Amino acid sequence: MSRTAWSAKDQAPPRDEEQRLRELGYQPVLARRMGGFGNFAISFSVISILSGCMTLYGFGLNTGGPAVMMWGWAGVGLFVLCVGLALAEVTSAYPTSGALYYMADRLGGRRWGWYTGWLNLLGLLGAIAGIDYGAALFTGAFLNLQWGFDPTPGSTFVIFLCILLLHATLNLFGVRLVSVLNSISVWWHLTGVAVIVGALAIVPDRHQSPSFVFTEFVNDTGWANPFYVAAIGLLLAQYTFSGYDASAHLSEETSNASVSAAKGIVRAIWVSWIAGFVLLAGLTFAIQDYAGTQQSATGVPPAQILLDALGSAGASALLLVVIVAQLFCGNAEVAAANRMVFAFSRDNALPGSALWRKVSSGTQTPVPAVWLSVGVAALLALPSLYSATAYGAVTAINVIGITPAYAIPIYLRLRAGDRFQPGPWHLGRWSRPIGWIAVSWVAVVTVLFCLPQSSPLTVNSMNYASIALVVVLALASVWWYVARRSYSTPSAYGNDREQAEIAEGIV
Repeated sequence: MSRTAWSAKDQAPPRDEEQRLRELGYQPVLARRMGGFGNFAISFSVISILSGCMTLYGFGLNTGGPAVMMWGWAGVGLFVLCVGLALAEVTSAYPTSGALYYMADRLGGRRWGWYTGWLNLLGLLGAIAGIDYGAALFTGAFLNLQWGFDPTPGSTFVIFLCILLLHATLNLFGVRLVSVLNSISVWWHLTGVAVIVGALAIVPDRHQSPSFVFTEFVNDTGWANPFYVAAIGLLLAQYTFSGYDASAHLSEETSNASVSAAKGIVRAIWVSWIAGFVLLAGLTFAIQDYAGTQQSATGVPPAQILLDALGSAGASALLLVVIVAQLFCGNAEVAAANRMVFAFSRDNALPGSALWRKVSSGTQTPVPAVWLSVGVAALLALPSLYSATAYGAVTAINVIGITPAYAIPIYLRLRAGDRFQPGPWHLGRWSRPIGWIAVSWVAVVTVLFCLPQSSPLTVNSMNYASIALVVVLALASVWWYVARRSYSTPSAYGNDREQAEIAEGIV
């Protein structure tokens, strides 16, 4: 009988992960100072239910309302868990900072790796922009409640830039600080959800009925077809359930990474799935005025729910809880993204790779990659200065980039069949059925999130995710013909002369 990964209980002794990294072709240059809990914590922090659920709650109110938010969360979470399980199995076999693109390269060839890497990079950088801009929106709402601050697009963007600078600075101190902050983040998120839901359950005199929370359908999109509206309403859950590849990107800095990184992915998803459902239910039961919540002067509907239910002081206190959680989330995403930049540059896939792959000798952190990550995120959010729908576009870019990148190594693993050599964490006989469910789900949501989200179609209401996808694939194709001779993932350390040059790039 095949043994499944979750029943094996890791009875084999831990691998020599530094030797395993050399077998995969890379000289270790990053500090392996992160434990299993820290690895789980970074993916949990990036998923961040207090970021994704809260920042897109207003989108959910318009696009299907409570019924789609609640049942969509339950259904999407189940499918995402299948994606996470299948991805964790491949991660166990290839625990490198390159993660998705390295897996695709090994299982499908250089071109598969190349395009997977560019999609993954688009998704990671879009996620930084989406998370930190969301934190800026909530910070503006907090300042509005406290001091009557007017959260204009310009002032919100300035707050956003300050948050990016904070996250860049924190990431320059090394992976140990990142790991400590992520561990704190786990308990902050779980305690924060408990406090928010507890306060909303106890304090208000009036609550919505279970019928309202689980069956009320609201369509303020302009589209007539309720099935179409429900489908695009899944963005709230699918956007939140992204970024769990962070565990894989930090695997070169994790002890016993072949098991810990795989476990980190799966645990982050199911813990977020449960806690997120509780959070959404708590918020929705506490809605006092649906239309007033949608049109909140704070610009953030959950802030209006807290204000109506708890008063100004209570709302301000809980908004601070949310903002700190979002800051933890953004910091973790910057860590994952700059490791991806470092790894992709290590294999000469980016313009200026020789710069972006340099690592500080003091902190063993890829410093130039940190600054590139936050710089590109700032550029991605620039349209928010003139378009009210730009934030939705940024979140869609994140989803449309990173979600297909999850499916590619899973599909290639399925195609490889018995040629795939599993790592110590594997799914056994469940590998193929779970893998095909994961690939099928990703194919469906990739189509869904290229569709327009509101009607009538205008420059402001256009869904730019599909355009972003075409642009990044076009740029990747052009750059492929420029850099295809220099781009490669080594078959074994010492077999590629570039590895010696990369080792000398430690500054």
